[in-house]
Amino acid sequence: MKIPKGLLPLVEGGMVDSVIGQLQSGKEASVYIVACGDQLCCAKVYKSAENRSFRTATDYREGRKARGSRDVRAAGKRGRHGRKFQETQWQNSEVDALSRLGDAGVRVPKAHGIHEGVLLMELVCDEHGSPAPQLSEVEMTREQAHQWHAFMMTQIVRMLCAGLIHGDLSEYNVLLGPDGPVIIDLPQAVDAAGNNNAFRLLDRDVDNMRSTFSRAAPELIETQYACEIWDLFEAGELQPDTVLTGWHSRVEATPDVAAVLDQIEVARQEAEARRLGREAAEAD
Repeated sequence: MKIPKGLLPLVEGGMVDSVIGQLQSGKEASVYIVACGDQLCCAKVYKSAENRSFRTATDYREGRKARGSRDVRAAGKRGRHGRKFQETQWQNSEVDALSRLGDAGVRVPKAHGIHEGVLLMELVCDEHGSPAPQLSEVEMTREQAHQWHAFMMTQIVRMLCAGLIHGDLSEYNVLLGPDGPVIIDLPQAVDAAGNNNAFRLLDRDVDNMRSTFSRAAPELIETQYACEIWDLFEAGELQPDTVLTGWHSRVEATPDVAAVLDQIEVARQEAEARRLGREAAEAD
């Protein structure tokens, strides 16, 4: 096939020997199968901010640390340096997330590095050696749905223990490899501790997984993992091997009516004392 413009620098530089074909074209990048020596890899060519759905990504960028004060100032502006910095940060964040999550035991592709704005990484294959299908393309049994849903909950927990939330997890960015689901597409990964949208994005990730697997196992729609996971995380009790129940109810404290009435009475007495004091002062 004709070499895509974004891959030309890698082919000319000898990092990629040939382009086998396009694997997919998504909302933020196009992905190609390429040959690097005797190894097949994925080459992810990021789209410019103007051509991708995540161009307004403030919710995701919150909490990410910039390299220096110039970058911090530039990121908030629309100048050339600011746009270039945001693009570089968006691309590098995926490499960082893949490395960080791989070290934490999350099943993600292995990154080989980013060059000229192109991410080279492991090609995830199925048991036959063909590119692994997206979860959306797979017919599953009820037993498989339960098994894969439970696995995905453990992956979300491990991600959170590593300080990250996927932020866009769905059946379209989970591949089914020979050993089960593999999570992909992480440029928008969210810093769990530094982002005010963290729980909302975690809840959406969990809900997307619940909706996907409940098509084969309808009983899963009743599970409530997000609040359980988040409460444990906020309490500092979440561990990679934490056993979850999937059932959660927030215990609301019963209001102490007597104490409230006592406070009201004290406030009333103080107000009455101030009134009498003012009247006495006026009489003098």
